[in-house]
Amino acid sequence: MQVPSGVQALETKCGVHVARLPRPIHKMGDVRDSEVQPPGLLYLPNSYVVPGGRFNEMYGWDSYFIIRGLVRDGELDLARNMIENFFFEIEHYGSILNANRTYYFTRSQPPFLTSMIEAYHRAQKESGRDDGDWLSRAYSYAVRDYQLWTQEPKLAGNTGLARYFDLGEGPVPEMGDDPTYYSDVTGSLLAMHNEAAQNYLGTPENGASAEIGPLFQVEVCPVQNAPGATPSVETQQHGPPPGSHCSAPQRVSLSKDYYKGDRAMRESGFDISFRFGPYSGSTHHYAPVCLNSLLYKAEQDLAQMAQELGRGEESAKWKQLAERRKDAINKYLWNAQSGMFFDYDFLHDRQSTYDYATTFYPLWAGLATPEQARAVVRNLNLFERPGGIAMSDHVSGMQWDLPYGWAPLQLIPVEGLRRYGFNDDADRISQEFVSDVYDNFKRDQTIREKYNVVTRSTQAQVAAGYKTNVVGFGWTNGVTLVLLDAKQQTAQLH
Repeated sequence: MQVPSGVQALETKCGVHVARLPRPIHKMGDVRDSEVQPPGLLYLPNSYVVPGGRFNEMYGWDSYFIIRGLVRDGELDLARNMIENFFFEIEHYGSILNANRTYYFTRSQPPFLTSMIEAYHRAQKESGRDDGDWLSRAYSYAVRDYQLWTQEPKLAGNTGLARYFDLGEGPVPEMGDDPTYYSDVTGSLLAMHNEAAQNYLGTPENGASAEIGPLFQVEVCPVQNAPGATPSVETQQHGPPPGSHCSAPQRVSLSKDYYKGDRAMRESGFDISFRFGPYSGSTHHYAPVCLNSLLYKAEQDLAQMAQELGRGEESAKWKQLAERRKDAINKYLWNAQSGMFFDYDFLHDRQSTYDYATTFYPLWAGLATPEQARAVVRNLNLFERPGGIAMSDHVSGMQWDLPYGWAPLQLIPVEGLRRYGFNDDADRISQEFVSDVYDNFKRDQTIREKYNVVTRSTQAQVAAGYKTNVVGFGWTNGVTLVLLDAKQQTAQLH
């Protein structure tokens, strides 16, 4: 592939260096991030909308919610440009990436591509500009994106379901601007007295730890100053705390399996919560509700596209795959006693008990039965707060748990509720979140990536990981527009 002339012009105009990748990429994993140093931004042919702040590239699942806002605002050309960029990623980078950075070559993000295509194509048809040739091309790329999730290593054991999984090893490069993150996690895990936390830890002597340098190890003084006190922890670079009386500090690091879970958690988009164990270190051991609901919807979307393209046999096959996945979801992820959908730990053959807002995904995807939908609605009180839907009912100190609410997990519950006729609940939650966004905008003239839905503020006191509340913010803008529009339409119907 030749370097496009427009890219070459950037070298002079913007003072950037343009470099070639070491070889053509046909599938995820053909090139690892370690082969491209220093890391860089990957070329995309069309303009796109970034989330905002530090997130100044095109992200996988953020883009769906941004596209929904663009479609609502009539910016169809820009919406199409972003979808075309994902086709380019599949063609030239092997798959839709977490974002268009070289250090994301080993992982994707939640599969919203068919939903992007469907939102844009529906708007095109409504405007009288139906493009069958474009839909045919979009369908072919959507099939390729779907296939990523239906083969190893993305399979969740023998459940017939999928999992998140990153092909990379060790700590993720994007946390380089937070050099204490992994040592902070290690220290926190050492203070926990549960099996999962201990399984994430190892020492160089027993071979369980990742082969990564001293920066991500800690030295722990086994003697505590008082009963119940947290062990003294310092990065190995600095050694034990000055003046300490620790005669034989123990060097501890995170296990290889923890890093696999950490990377898979980032592919899920929910970084960071305690949903899949402490710091979600076991993400790759679960069949998640969100991922498999999205794949069910993708199968249904592909069936609809195939039907519209006159490919009846292919449409029937997609519907069959969707029914098969629906059966597996009901078998492994539905809990009739609790009235919610839970992630499934296929490594230990047990369902999670962690209440999480992804229980609304099956309603949004249309796979829940009316009885299941009613049961989920009866559990709204676990998640609904004054400012909208909280991610969980568990305070972990992480940004994807209580008390935080995020725009995507307002739109999905609201549209899921509407799908099953719970319009009053949908209207109420829409009002809670939109007013939360509006009231905070009046206070500080910003739109944020997340909101404290308990206090209805933008205050974020995150203990580890992404500790700031980024200004922008792409998906909050998009979702707010869509919720406002849907509420207006509902008012007109009444």
